[in-house]
Amino acid sequence: MRRPPRREGGAPRRPRVPPPEAGVERPHYRQRFAPGIGPEPIPPAAPPPPEPPADAMPLFVATKNPGKARELAAMLADAPFHVVGPELIGDLEAPAEDGATFEANARKKAIHYSRLVEHLVVADDSGLEVDALRGEPGVRSARLGGHAASDADRVRLILSKLEGVPWEERGARFRCVLAVARRGAVLETFEGVVEGRIAFEPAGAEGFGYDPIFFYEPAEMTFAEMTAVEKNRVSHRAQALERAAGWLADWARAKRR
Repeated sequence: MRRPPRREGGAPRRPRVPPPEAGVERPHYRQRFAPGIGPEPIPPAAPPPPEPPADAMPLFVATKNPGKARELAAMLADAPFHVVGPELIGDLEAPAEDGATFEANARKKAIHYSRLVEHLVVADDSGLEVDALRGEPGVRSARLGGHAASDADRVRLILSKLEGVPWEERGARFRCVLAVARRGAVLETFEGVVEGRIAFEPAGAEGFGYDPIFFYEPAEMTFAEMTAVEKNRVSHRAQALERAAGWLADWARAKRR
């Protein structure tokens, strides 16, 4: 599997909690650092990518999660593929996600759906790993609290488990493994990881899942406070897809010959 490079160390900065002193206005995170000092701010939002070419090849994205489907489609919009799947996958039998690792689940889903559709299939499994919870919820991220639990329910459950845990011990990461398959065989896998910490309370209204409590230190805000464009530049899923992009482009060119 192609894995991301190890993250360089560095002293973490504290989040925007507790709140600033009364009467002290905090600058927006883009204005907080002079050029060359502190973390590199996220660049301004880029214009939306162009529509895929008319001869783009279909790429089946295997997920029933609407938030994940939107992210994957947006990040693949400038690739030589036409993303399909979310509107069709409800009619297909889903495999049990009972693997012990993200890679096992991604492989299982990719193989399963590649036997049901003619297209190249991209499937991923991803989730949150919290250090103070010994890596939980991990592969259970989407099922934490039971199948009836909402995103808000799962956020509250994580916060309750971390009650009293100090900031320095609230390290966490989002991990994603993406598998590409066709006709029942996995062709390649890619992994992406983004490090952060669990905030003391939710913040932001964007994204989905655990985004409101995942504090991304380089931007000094949660994923849910970031725009979709900003998040898609640094997220675990974006990293996995970035590593897959070259491989997918080469695969498409080879098939056109």
